[in-house]
Amino acid sequence: MNNDAILFQALSDPVRIRILYLLREMELSVGELAQTLAQGQPKISKQLKVLIDCGLLGKRKEGNWVFLRLGASSLVDPLFTLLDRWAEVHGSDPWFAADATRLAAIHADRATEAAAYFAAHAAEWNRLRALHVSVEDVDAAILRAIGDHNLGVLVDIGSGTGTMVHLLADRADHVIGIDRSPEMLRFGRAKLLQDGVTNAELRQGDMNALDLPSGSADTVILHQVLHYAHRPAAVVAEAARILKPSGKLIIVDVAPHDREELRREHAHARLGFADQEVLDFMKAAHLHGRVVERLTGGALTVTLWSAECRPARLRAV
Repeated sequence: MNNDAILFQALSDPVRIRILYLLREMELSVGELAQTLAQGQPKISKQLKVLIDCGLLGKRKEGNWVFLRLGASSLVDPLFTLLDRWAEVHGSDPWFAADATRLAAIHADRATEAAAYFAAHAAEWNRLRALHVSVEDVDAAILRAIGDHNLGVLVDIGSGTGTMVHLLADRADHVIGIDRSPEMLRFGRAKLLQDGVTNAELRQGDMNALDLPSGSADTVILHQVLHYAHRPAAVVAEAARILKPSGKLIIVDVAPHDREELRREHAHARLGFADQEVLDFMKAAHLHGRVVERLTGGALTVTLWSAECRPARLRAV
């Protein structure tokens, strides 16, 4: 059977088309799809396998969850053009309206869950923020460092709940946020949906071994994450690996300090970084780095570094 026949056979069941329309709106777990379609998970899993086998869907594991997403745009976009045109002429299936209503309920559930999590941790986060200069001042410094440049494909390593994704999404073509915590990622996705950010995705990953091709990012940012690394030089090298030859790395972190409670209570592996230490990390990763700005006024000083590819690396490419 040729590829076209396999594709059209995959579309022969209306449930599979409903699945495609749902995943057009957002990534969903198998359980969430079953809930939205009001069908059992075993049945939905069989339908998903057909769509995955023909390339219309992809999946990724995140902790104990499996999330589904649309496949390559080169395959999926023409299909939706055809389906949308068919709906304009012949009308849409009434099931789609019911699915949309149940999907809205999932949106609301995620937003409620995220709000509860943020509320439960607000006091702890406020105590940590009180040690730094204001979030607004740090954000403004990051925007000054970027200037008017388009960020292209931006990778936010250690994205947490997506603070940098929200700040920089409108300056980038596409944003990939990476964090190892499934809980943080779920809440971050809920906020992206709530705020209508459509050019960003959040993925589970390890800052020491990014599941991204070499030379795939125009901009990489490490915002208040390097102090969690036990091998920070290796993390900077991994960030440099995914940069394009013309790419830019931005690091935001704290200067050296003696707040041992951050190591003891909040898993900080490093109590800040001296300017030259980070510049040495960058140099070892074949980047030309500089200190952009220091922000004082809190108990902890925040430093911004930026780096671009060194000329030798550009020639090597």
